[in-house]
Amino acid sequence: MRHAATSRRLAALCSIDARLKPSRDVITIRRAGERLRTRIGWLDSRHTFSFEEHIDPRHMGFRALRVMNEDRVAPGHGYGTHARRDVEIVTYVVEGVLRHHDSLGTEGLVAAGGLQLMSAGTGVLHSELNASDGEPLHLLQIWMTPERTRLAPSYEQRAFPFAGRRGRLTLVASRDGRDGSVTIHQDVAVFSCLLQKSEASSLVIQPGRHVWVQVIRGSIQLNGVALTAGDGACISDEAAAEVRSSSVSETLLFDLA
Repeated sequence: MRHAATSRRLAALCSIDARLKPSRDVITIRRAGERLRTRIGWLDSRHTFSFEEHIDPRHMGFRALRVMNEDRVAPGHGYGTHARRDVEIVTYVVEGVLRHHDSLGTEGLVAAGGLQLMSAGTGVLHSELNASDGEPLHLLQIWMTPERTRLAPSYEQRAFPFAGRRGRLTLVASRDGRDGSVTIHQDVAVFSCLLQKSEASSLVIQPGRHVWVQVIRGSIQLNGVALTAGDGACISDEAAAEVRSSSVSETLLFDLA
């Protein structure tokens, strides 16, 4: 009898402990200082996920996301002509001006606040350079797997003025190109969030979907979890992703299948 009573008490304690400690975290953080790094004469790049020779088996991507690089490019330098295929490449310019050229015949300049999308598809040659001889270039380079391979290559770019994005979520890329966003060949929606201190905005997460949050500058609370510039985090099994700004901040949110 004594053993039976003891067993019942232990079972009750274990049940309470299980309720207090969820079986798995719904927010997983990738801190800025933990990222992999490439540093050469003209480039300082931080890699949230494994990239080229920088391999970390624990961080190979998240859902369709495969690359999340934060690049700082010296004046007059950049990535010379190189080939890509079967990848969706989103480039968001944080500061400076990017010069783009590709084998589709596209030439263009993307200024701060602008976004470009290149669907490499069956193959494309392209270059990405700092257009200035005196000012640095700061950008995010984001790769995603397309929903199918062997697509026809294509290119889009949009300007998203900062004044029109303040205090709310702004759709900048989507599968159907709605609301003036660029069209990406994947079941994903990318939102920009520019907030003043103490402002907040929320993204509803539909059942079965997941969110990656990347802080570009400033500091935020993501569902009560503190994040700062360069931090990333994934969310699963939550009803919403609430971004509350602890300072002037800029964040990208990726709503992924």
